[in-house]
Amino acid sequence: MRRASSPRLVGFAALTAVGLVAALALRRPELAVLVSPFALVLSLGLRPLERPVVDAQLVVAADRVVEGDGIDATLRVRAGTAVDRLELRLVLPDLVEAVDADAFALRLGAGEARELSLTLRCGRWGLYDVGPVELRARDALRVVVWESRTGSTLPLKAYPRSERLRSLLAPRETQVYTGSEVARTKGDGIEYADLREYVPGDRLRSVNWRASARRNALVVNEQHPERNTDVVLFVDSFADLRQAGRSTLDDAVRATASLAARYLERRDRVGLVTYGGLLRWLRPGMGTRQRFLLVETLLETGVEPTYTWRDVSVIPAHVLPPKALVLGVTPLLDARYVATLGDLRARGFDVAVVEVDPVGLVDPGPADLDRLAHRLWLLEREVLLARLSRLGIAVARWSETADLDAALEGVTTYRRRARLARV
Repeated sequence: MRRASSPRLVGFAALTAVGLVAALALRRPELAVLVSPFALVLSLGLRPLERPVVDAQLVVAADRVVEGDGIDATLRVRAGTAVDRLELRLVLPDLVEAVDADAFALRLGAGEARELSLTLRCGRWGLYDVGPVELRARDALRVVVWESRTGSTLPLKAYPRSERLRSLLAPRETQVYTGSEVARTKGDGIEYADLREYVPGDRLRSVNWRASARRNALVVNEQHPERNTDVVLFVDSFADLRQAGRSTLDDAVRATASLAARYLERRDRVGLVTYGGLLRWLRPGMGTRQRFLLVETLLETGVEPTYTWRDVSVIPAHVLPPKALVLGVTPLLDARYVATLGDLRARGFDVAVVEVDPVGLVDPGPADLDRLAHRLWLLEREVLLARLSRLGIAVARWSETADLDAALEGVTTYRRRARLARV
């Protein structure tokens, strides 16, 4: 703990110096008598003092928290020597706040220890370093001040909050592994598919005895097997539009985390590609470990400027397996991302898009020319959506006034009607 100059001590020194100089210049000894109390305090402040020995440590209940939720923390303080007044302040990064207070003042005796409780809250998802602790000790006369920093920073991961999802977008094709998605093919399962005539080798428990009695011939039930699917969440990190505390990238990350959690609950294999200035990917997998890997990869997502062109060919083949559902999460603001969606569709992937609608974040402006430009921009977006529809890419428009669940239901309806139209 280093010794710092107190503003009060500096003021006493200035007054003493001015008074003594004035007494000598004016030959008025009463001025020296007038500033003598200040000189006495100054002499006491400049005397050798024992440096306080104080240690402070921050302990957080967990290293993971959901954005907007509070997490308990404890500030443990121990004094090796007596401190008449000790001030502590926890250094917090932006978007992390202490709910009650982040600064404390107390008096400690030699060997005394205290535990101070506080609650931390993260206003946005991301990776944060909390700490260290700033210490400021004062002597009994409040003249001398010692300042220091103690403790190390603690990593804190704020996970994005979940959006409500009751149903998910079903892929066109399933995989060979067991899951919760009903396959369109026929095989062993529990979902009824059709009736057919009995052939030697069929299991006796598959016989439909009521239908057999009506037809005077043995018939058996056919079922749809339960299979899993491969889902690759394709996040757009080329652009981010912000206004009034809302961000298209923040909403995209929250939607992606919610979709990943729901698909993993159905025993589907879920992968991730963040496509932007920095290209990150995560191979499709299952289970709780995959969920944590997905979320922690999303926490590193940000808009990075780039002037290089990347296409789908730079993504490893095992990240985009055949028959996978590629679900894009994007505000549809960057032409490079839109071109990549068309490329994926041309390669035979099942592609759908969750559009994080940026229209509500754009102010048309007061001038007539500004409003005209805004109308032209809206028309360009309608043309873009029509072009994606012609490519067979369904788009779910999700805004702050709509529910993500309802947006996905609209895509399901579109895909069902489009399939019937092709037949």
